[in-house]
Amino acid sequence: MKRREILKTLTMLPLAGAMGNSGSIVQSVQAKPLSKRDVFSEFGLRTFINASGYFTSLSGSLMHEEALEAIRDASKHFCRLEDVQDKVGARIASLLHAESAMVTAGAFSALMLGMAGVLSGNDAKKASQIPFLEGTGMKSEVILQKAHNDGYAHALKNCGVKLITVTTVEELENAINENTAMMYFINYQATLGEIQHVEWLEIAKKRKIPTMIDMAADLPPKENLWKFHDLGFDLVCVSGGKFMRGPQSTGILSGRKDLIAAARLNAPPRGNNIGRGMKVNKEEIFGLYFALERFINTDQDQEWKMLEDRITLIANAASSVKGVKAEVIPLLLINRIPTLNISWDKSLFKLDNLANNLREGNPSIEVMGGPGGSINVTTHMLKADEVKIVAKRIKDELSKALI
Repeated sequence: MKRREILKTLTMLPLAGAMGNSGSIVQSVQAKPLSKRDVFSEFGLRTFINASGYFTSLSGSLMHEEALEAIRDASKHFCRLEDVQDKVGARIASLLHAESAMVTAGAFSALMLGMAGVLSGNDAKKASQIPFLEGTGMKSEVILQKAHNDGYAHALKNCGVKLITVTTVEELENAINENTAMMYFINYQATLGEIQHVEWLEIAKKRKIPTMIDMAADLPPKENLWKFHDLGFDLVCVSGGKFMRGPQSTGILSGRKDLIAAARLNAPPRGNNIGRGMKVNKEEIFGLYFALERFINTDQDQEWKMLEDRITLIANAASSVKGVKAEVIPLLLINRIPTLNISWDKSLFKLDNLANNLREGNPSIEVMGGPGGSINVTTHMLKADEVKIVAKRIKDELSKALI
């Protein structure tokens, strides 16, 4: 026998022995059909109708069927993770007007990996030294406006950098030095800062400093996905599990090709780096892409009209109760969706906590707390048959509490 034939025969022997009379190993393991299990009942968990929003504490959003199908398909085969990131990242980049893109373990992960990439560049040794920057030759300061210094900026500090806050253009110019690694901007806080997007970018480009913008929850409109690349930001971070309705544990980091490559040097499947624990598997990568594609191809105006109609239905039900006011509140930059505030004349009601009453009732409904004990309601996470249920429950609870 030829050597190749001998090796082929030897490699087959263990498998043949293991099969015996019961067929293949896979067949024997999967001989019994899986029984249907109700996971929430099995663990004693109470589900609820989500009239609050796609918040992490409420388990994010419900994935679109396209994302779920992609996850199921991807789970049936092996593939090199780097190849998946290459191919899917290129497709995402083309949709977002970016040079390159990668799928991350959420928007916070995108912030951290993007920051790490700015620090390390294409140097694996430097990547292994983050967050201990002293003595490495890496820059260690990030400039942002005071109004933009929210809790999520902690993602940058995890990489070992120091945050330098400024208020005016003059303070910004004076803060820039040879140790400045990046200039960071948070979109939803833009109106609170004195320096707006274009001026921020002009100063950064003049001084050759990389820029990053956090727009994690700033969808819709879908145009925001490419707006900030078109403006000139070097890195853009967005969540995949909010209005986009991909896997809750995903995000997108997109931008300059060299910076995305550097970010991936700090990410799985590589080890000895700060991002090793931020795994995102092939199923999540594909799920995120199909959710993104669906989101971009959806008729945005039609969907917005549907959300407004739902809000109107709930508002009419609530305001039909004497002493109740239901008003749509102004849109914010973050979580930019139609939001209804429901308040009541406290002298006419014996009502301590409407939000808690809705949560503890049947079915359980989650809403947001509003100013002065009122509630805020959104409809983008509601299933079609849940809108009337929410409207009726709110009306009933208010009617019961009327003195």
